[in-house]
Amino acid sequence: MCEEAHLPLEMVLLLIAGMALIITGVLLFPISTGRLSYYENGLYGLILVVIALQMTTLGKTPFGEMDRSVPLIAAGVAVGAVGIFTSFVPDTFSRVPRLLLLIFLGPGSLALLLRMLLSQDKLRTWISLGGAVFRHLIAACSAVYGMSMVSSLLILWKGLFTTRAAAAVVLVFGVSVVYLAVVLREVYREYPEAGKPPERGVVLSTSQVLMLFMGVLMLLLGWLLIPVNLGMLPFSGSAQLGLLTVLIAIRMLVSGDTPVGAFTRSWPVIVLGMTLSGLGIVSCVIPDILILPLMILIGLTNIVSGIVGLCRVRFRRKAPPILTRLSAAQLVLNVTTILFGLATFVAKLIPGLVVGVILFINGCILLYMLHIIVVLERMQKAMGSAEAPA
Repeated sequence: MCEEAHLPLEMVLLLIAGMALIITGVLLFPISTGRLSYYENGLYGLILVVIALQMTTLGKTPFGEMDRSVPLIAAGVAVGAVGIFTSFVPDTFSRVPRLLLLIFLGPGSLALLLRMLLSQDKLRTWISLGGAVFRHLIAACSAVYGMSMVSSLLILWKGLFTTRAAAAVVLVFGVSVVYLAVVLREVYREYPEAGKPPERGVVLSTSQVLMLFMGVLMLLLGWLLIPVNLGMLPFSGSAQLGLLTVLIAIRMLVSGDTPVGAFTRSWPVIVLGMTLSGLGIVSCVIPDILILPLMILIGLTNIVSGIVGLCRVRFRRKAPPILTRLSAAQLVLNVTTILFGLATFVAKLIPGLVVGVILFINGCILLYMLHIIVVLERMQKAMGSAEAPA
């Protein structure tokens, strides 16, 4: 039996962001010579989605930590929606994501740096605790905040650096983020309490937040495919497949959850998840280079996931109405998942407009199921409180 890998959620999200920056930095060198094309919106959208996941799962914003309140969850979902739209629709929605990233990387990183320097529980505490791990933490945080502010200049003034110089900046920024992720893993191993997500505010598990994101993604994708198929909007199929692949990889890395079932988060599963995220990142940044293999991957995983899900659906006699509704929702979800997989795997099998409707229904069902799951958890807690001895 494989041993479970110790990989905190914050480290997973930082690794994905760092990988995206490192891969982009490396690819910018051949891009500068014209050997590869570059889809800037794909990178911007992906980074915004990772920031949104940090906000909703950890309560960590570009300006500091906050309680996971309903407004913060809503803001995180809105940032994620902007990231999704940015990735999927080329050239028509660039000012808003650029402005968001400029604010997050520039003033946001400056605020984090000042907080680290002035707050009682940051730099001063780390220095007083001593040890190599905190020296590395100070260096990693300083490097990430500094490179974030330098990177904001790339967004503010596109012509400030040559493409090769910009590639070097992005590459160093990515290495800094990965360095911080590795250091945080060591910090959380020595101080496990520091790595636990805050329990204040809205209580949503990581899997529930990812379910929320997938629901919003499917809603947006289904809605976008209607004007796309009517010729009213451009669409980046490679960024769509890339972002879907990255989200599948994040689920694997965070919980071991795959389209064919849940597995222990062993190192082989981690390696597979990192490989998938790398493929997804490349597909987001470089148009059409991996579209065929990812179409096969996404198509097959959705077909298999839907079939496995159908086999697990059970309608029980005299079950409470809420469980019957959950089973019905699972049935519809698995059918739409199979249809989406078939449409992805076999081009033109299903008309594009119909695929848009299928995905929209899929997103609605995911959000409805999330609502039912949250209600069931509240009912279980209420029953547990009622049965507890006074």
